Amino acid sequence: MNAESGFPVKPVYGPQDVPSSAGSDQPGEFPYTRGVYPTMYTKRPWTMRQYAGFGTATESNARYHQLLKAGTMGLSVAFDLPTQMGYDSDEPIAHGEVGKVGVAIDSIDDMRQLFAGIPLDQVSTSMTINAPGSVLLLLYQLVAEEQGVPGSALQGTIQNDILKEYIARGTYIFPPKPSLRLVADTFAYCRAEIPKWNTISISGYHMAEAGATPAQEIAFTLANGIEYVRAAIAAGLAVDDFAPRLSFFFVARTTLLEEIAKFRAARRMWARIMRDDFGAKDPKSLMLRFHTQTAGVQLTAQQPEVNLVRVAIQALGAVAGGTQSLHTNSYDEAIALPTEKSARLALRTQQVLAYESGLTGTVDPFAGSYAVEALTDAVEHEATTLIERVFEYGSAVDAIEQGFQKSEIEQSAYRIANEIDNGDRVVVGVNRFTSDAEEKYEPLRVDPAIEAAQAARLATLRAERDDPAVQAALADLAKAAAGTINVLPLMKEALRLRATVGEVCHTLRGVWGVYRPVERF
Repeated sequence: MNAESGFPVKPVYGPQDVPSSAGSDQPGEFPYTRGVYPTMYTKRPWTMRQYAGFGTATESNARYHQLLKAGTMGLSVAFDLPTQMGYDSDEPIAHGEVGKVGVAIDSIDDMRQLFAGIPLDQVSTSMTINAPGSVLLLLYQLVAEEQGVPGSALQGTIQNDILKEYIARGTYIFPPKPSLRLVADTFAYCRAEIPKWNTISISGYHMAEAGATPAQEIAFTLANGIEYVRAAIAAGLAVDDFAPRLSFFFVARTTLLEEIAKFRAARRMWARIMRDDFGAKDPKSLMLRFHTQTAGVQLTAQQPEVNLVRVAIQALGAVAGGTQSLHTNSYDEAIALPTEKSARLALRTQQVLAYESGLTGTVDPFAGSYAVEALTDAVEHEATTLIERVFEYGSAVDAIEQGFQKSEIEQSAYRIANEIDNGDRVVVGVNRFTSDAEEKYEPLRVDPAIEAAQAARLATLRAERDDPAVQAALADLAKAAAGTINVLPLMKEALRLRATVGEVCHTLRGVWGVYRPVERF
């Protein structure tokens, strides 16, 4: 059989398949194959995050309180599509999408409600937001300041990974160059104002969900990471001033051994890239720290309870691979937004792994396995070859503009789809072990009245605020965007005066323009 990455998997592995030194690396030491920390989970488990957000800020706030009560250790915010694209809920383009795939956040009023009753100095918050990532981070900081929490006490992550949006996901706004400028401005701002914050989560997850193989996932993710490091250095930042706050985001699939190997290979590759290519000296600059989410694309609407098994296996792979934080998908997410019960079961899956499985008793339990060590080398070889192909175009951005990564992923997705259709790749409940009778499932539904309610909130906001002050602040932001100074302080002032997410993004659109993709044929 072949691995998802394309290389053959042998029925039996032995000493001849791995170097004599395989498995001899020490956890917490270069090149970090076995983990970025010496003790890993033996002192404390990974951070258990649950990705949640739907409807209004009030509804999502209630879900966050439920998850915290159930024992989750960090919050992970899902935003609706208009918010992700930098539009307000009352804009015509947002019609029908408000609150559907995440929470609608239009202004500081919504962000304040989203975290009502949650002390922001006591939780770690991850926000899955990219093109307007800096805007949502500033709203979060403003709400924390209202609670009396300084930026120095805030911990969390914004995804802020715009390059993968051009490759696989599509929620981009601006062209690549100003987008990279905004990322670099965020790095510099957070170093001064929110030093514990992870300023970017360089994401392979969405590329994997679009069809990337494990080798493609880490190759294209690390290539994007190289591009962000180059952009920050070009903006005048020293590598060791920002690199320790870089983080990554990967998927965990059901192909257990290949996934464990993928995580180990990615750590090793990034450590060498940062040391050898960028001359990083701080050990934290070399450490690939990552969040993992189980594979949404592998969830099935058929026999959805089987997804509980899939998620458990995927989570096992993430933990055995050394993740720093983990979100486990709910079994019903292939059908609708997860119910409270299914979200709690997803969290319980992590808790069973942490407290019942024995996995936290030792570091990198698969080290030295002939199969895993050989697969780690194989994934690294495939990914390294792909990175070299990316930079044959000049840069990751140049390759994106030529459609290289997107085309490679589409070809892999087509191959996997054919294997499923032909029965060569088994998906339980879909092409084997099917059932004629499916149990009735009642999904969680979003009230369509949310859109009208958000529009009413926006009307009230605009009537109450000091609009001349808002417009003046937006004009100052436009001047900064046209120049070279950091735009985040001016953005923060406009948001403090109750400018909306859409108004801030439209101001930047007016200066930087919008991205129009070129299809590769």
